[in-house]
Amino acid sequence: MNDPQQQPLPPVIIGIAGGSGSGKTTVALRVREACPGKTIRIIHHDSYYQDNAHLPVHERAAINYDHPKAFETTLLVKHLEAMQRGESVQIPHYDYSIHSRLPETHLVETADIIFVEGILVLESTILRKMMDIRLYVDVDSDERVLRRMRRDINERGRSMDSVIEQYLTVVRPMHLQFVWPSKRYAHLIIPEGGHNKVAIDLIATKIQEIIRERDRQRTLNQELRELGSHEDGSSQD
Repeated sequence: MNDPQQQPLPPVIIGIAGGSGSGKTTVALRVREACPGKTIRIIHHDSYYQDNAHLPVHERAAINYDHPKAFETTLLVKHLEAMQRGESVQIPHYDYSIHSRLPETHLVETADIIFVEGILVLESTILRKMMDIRLYVDVDSDERVLRRMRRDINERGRSMDSVIEQYLTVVRPMHLQFVWPSKRYAHLIIPEGGHNKVAIDLIATKIQEIIRERDRQRTLNQELRELGSHEDGSSQD
């Protein structure tokens, strides 16, 4: 039988939202640098796009990928629950060039700290309830557009015209409807993203505080368990 007292501490789950190109992953990497000795995983909501392999490529390309319904968030929740139990998970591998998942998956082990990153992670009520810390990276729209354009052209093989059209017809409207309003759910809004050293230090300090409190609670539970075992033994004399 698994002894719950011997199970690893559940991870600190941190949601980090913000507009496309705001630098959410950069913030997570800066926090990792500020928390030496702690394992950190970064899970991308984009990995959980719905599997539309059954659709023709031209239909997949026409899907609104900035809408909450584009994501299989229920699978992400299931995986986070497994990682809270100390289990490893198989995360989908999404290929942007074909707008579909690949057959292979990524094995990801649980960690002390799990970042859940994506434009809509604070829009989801069920995800918010799982988060210990909720962050929103707030960067000017012109800077985000330039970052997105560079990424999509260099990394995803898209033309400048297609990136601009997608931004105007889909990305910007969905940002105004879903992403930007989710900022109100954040515990901390981070201007300048990963360049905001003060915010990074505050987040790292809060993480350490949560982990210390969980360590203290685990120690207390263990002491109470041992005390109960001694009392049971004494009652049998």
